[in-house]
Amino acid sequence: MKKGQVAEGIVERMDFPNKGIISWEGGTCVVKNALPGQKISYRINKVRKGKAEARLLEVLEPSPEETGSPCPHFGICGGCVSISLPYEEQLRMKNGQVKRLLAPVLAKQESPYIYDGIKESPVIYGYRNKMEFSFGDEVKDGPLALGMHKRGSFYDVVSVEECCIVDEDYRKILRGVREYFASLKVSFYHRLRHEGYLRHLLVRKAAKTGEILIALVTTTQEEHDLAPFRDMLLGLSLQGKIVGILHTKNDSVADVVQSDETVTLYGQDYFYEELLGLKFRISQFSFFQTNTYGAEVLYGMVREYIGSLSEKKDKVVFDLYSGTGTIAQMMADVAGKVIGVEIVEEAVEAARKNACLNGLENCEFIAGDVLKVLDGIEEKPDFIILDPPRDGVHPKALRKIIDYRADRLVYISCKPTSLVRDLEAFLENGYVVERVGSVDQFPFTGNVEVIIKMQYCGKEKN
Repeated sequence: MKKGQVAEGIVERMDFPNKGIISWEGGTCVVKNALPGQKISYRINKVRKGKAEARLLEVLEPSPEETGSPCPHFGICGGCVSISLPYEEQLRMKNGQVKRLLAPVLAKQESPYIYDGIKESPVIYGYRNKMEFSFGDEVKDGPLALGMHKRGSFYDVVSVEECCIVDEDYRKILRGVREYFASLKVSFYHRLRHEGYLRHLLVRKAAKTGEILIALVTTTQEEHDLAPFRDMLLGLSLQGKIVGILHTKNDSVADVVQSDETVTLYGQDYFYEELLGLKFRISQFSFFQTNTYGAEVLYGMVREYIGSLSEKKDKVVFDLYSGTGTIAQMMADVAGKVIGVEIVEEAVEAARKNACLNGLENCEFIAGDVLKVLDGIEEKPDFIILDPPRDGVHPKALRKIIDYRADRLVYISCKPTSLVRDLEAFLENGYVVERVGSVDQFPFTGNVEVIIKMQYCGKEKN
């Protein structure tokens, strides 16, 4: 195969997160977003040492497993990957991806481990409790769009007012906001020219309480009276209740949702959600699992993997990369002390407030980088729970975590390729994997949550 060549083939499988695999003489070709069983045409972009990468041109024949998509945006929007497959088939596909990724690493340990398979999300439609929508246009100089980036595009945005992974309240808010600003012909921020006003719309809705927090993210290049915008939102007929409307100002060149200044247009700058009997106060930037009901399954597995500590109430648990302290508080009633470490100060403040809200006095939360903070903690952990960002644990922080030689360690990962890299280091330094499981926190997308339980056995390799 040569760069630029157009070819046809049948996709054999999909590797994490969205890599369709086609075999050809002498090697394999990766075609993103191509589903197993599809016959496709593709253009070769890169060839190196028997491996090629290609761009999907057209699905010539659907997979025999496909049953059609309930979402009109599928294939255009860059969000979902497999919504055209039955949910059971999606679970089988993700389960296979996890097993293939972990197999080479786990084959290196002598002792057996238990593979618990994949647990489904209790809710598969409308499961998202947070969405960051972008303003833009679908085509150059086209009408105002508000939604997700088009598949494979950094600049084009497709309005997703029939999106299936959010509920009707999101769709009404999305439609109302787009129509409001389109009628006023308000400009959006151009990512190339760095000019314009509208940037993002952040919507968070609690699955249990129904409380909704909305943040409009703009630049300061223009000034607009946002009182009518606020009134439009409050006039929508929603199942949930809007408790806060924010105006977040962001003049950063980077295409990220962040705040230089936030003004409250209505209500408060937080909302409440409930999880496994605990209550959590969440602000616009607080980390919280995006699938509330799936999170209850996930954290239930974490508790199961840590095991019962009730007879050993003096045990110290470290919750590293703790976010708003969700996991720490789940562990509070079975540990002597739980210490959470998180780099986002706002999340740490929220964690402290949440612990008070739930009457938990044995939780301590520290703001800072895990790499630096660990040196200043006097306590030594008996058990460690890791839930790092997508890129995994910094190598130097990983070394410090390993050196604790904690009796039990649970690693939670939303990016199993990063997990595999870190897992190698644990296995080389005295840890043994005892159980592996996964949870489909993100139905229809290419992502999956993986949980590993490890035990320290003290047999480091030299």
